[in-house]
Amino acid sequence: MSPSPRSPKAVPGGAWQALARPGFLRSPWPWRSVGYLLATGGSGLLLCLLLVLGAVVAGGLAMVLIGLPLLAALALVGLPYAALERRLLRLLPDRTPVESPHRTPDGPGLPAWLRTRYREQATWRELGCTALAALLLWPIDLTAVGCAVFVPLWLLATPVLLALDGEQVNVLKVWQIHDQPTALALALAGAVLFAALSYPLTAVAAGRATLVRRLTGRTEPDHRIGELVRSRARLVDAFEAERRRIERDLHDGAQQRLVALAMNLGLARLDAPTDSLLAGRLADAHREVGQVLAELRELINGIHPQVLADRGLPEAVADLADRSPVPVDLDFELPGRPPPAVEAAGYFAVAEALANLAKHSGANRARLTGRYADGRLGVEVSDDGRGGADPARGTGLTGLADRLAVVDGTLTVSSPPGGPTLLRLEIPCTLTDPSPPRSE
Repeated sequence: MSPSPRSPKAVPGGAWQALARPGFLRSPWPWRSVGYLLATGGSGLLLCLLLVLGAVVAGGLAMVLIGLPLLAALALVGLPYAALERRLLRLLPDRTPVESPHRTPDGPGLPAWLRTRYREQATWRELGCTALAALLLWPIDLTAVGCAVFVPLWLLATPVLLALDGEQVNVLKVWQIHDQPTALALALAGAVLFAALSYPLTAVAAGRATLVRRLTGRTEPDHRIGELVRSRARLVDAFEAERRRIERDLHDGAQQRLVALAMNLGLARLDAPTDSLLAGRLADAHREVGQVLAELRELINGIHPQVLADRGLPEAVADLADRSPVPVDLDFELPGRPPPAVEAAGYFAVAEALANLAKHSGANRARLTGRYADGRLGVEVSDDGRGGADPARGTGLTGLADRLAVVDGTLTVSSPPGGPTLLRLEIPCTLTDPSPPRSE
């Protein structure tokens, strides 16, 4: 598909490449540079005035603590201004478009958005760009346009101004011109000067645009990190889909065949003579098939429990709590269903936490809670055991943290010697379909 006329790729090369071409003066690049520097200089001047006013107001109100939120909000002033700068870069299009460096917040709502933005390096790079534009760059922009455009235009207008006045004209408030030949010479000098200054003017504009691209655009590490995140998400989804496929094949294939075999062996036992050698061998085979079937069901449950796929995370966690050797008080409610990868990670993390609790804690009772708030699934597992859980000692907590890290989750452990122990799991996600009702 061919690029649209407004696409950056519609213009061959960028300003730096245009400077090296023979037809530069006949191209639109000098005028693009003038428009770009006028826009950035004017917006920078306005930004400077607004920042000074905002700082004065916030500083005055800080005496009564009202201005503190305003001062904190000044750190985010770079976000809209950087977006404006990226839009102004369309006046100097390049082969590579400028993408926003910001990532999607972890969840809905203002708190999640603020948390994400304050933690991003891009926010502080854009704040630095905003400070440069407000304090340093706008005078350079306007000075460059004044020297490269308005001075030559003034010289070019000298004959017209002299004709209108009839006697004399002050050129640049320095020279007094009384005759038309001198005025025409100055006009010619203005034309030559405008052509000569178009090159440094475009270089200034291109240099400023390059700086803005580096400060407000997505950097190469950002591209690599973004691709790694997307690649990891694809791998997690593929792994989860493969695990579901294996679970389905075992459930619908091997398990059903073993069930049929067990039924046939049971019928054969009924037909065999009582207390015969054949009846004994059929009974042994029937028992072995039953054990294999039980082990296969445990294996299927370990790959991907059916209750998790059918009923959701709260019901699956309730099943884990029921099967735990340590009594568990359960308080787990979700207003919807997380993505399958998050559900699986949360389920197996809870399963591993309860297994570690039963093996190492010496607890008499445990408590398991789960909530969804601020775009994050939070699960807490606590017990009244001996404490002293340390991921460095290989108690399974390291593997649990690694499992959560696959879906950007975090693990927090509080386990002083003597107890109690508290494990908190947090996974950023967005809930989709409503959770099915808990079965009684």
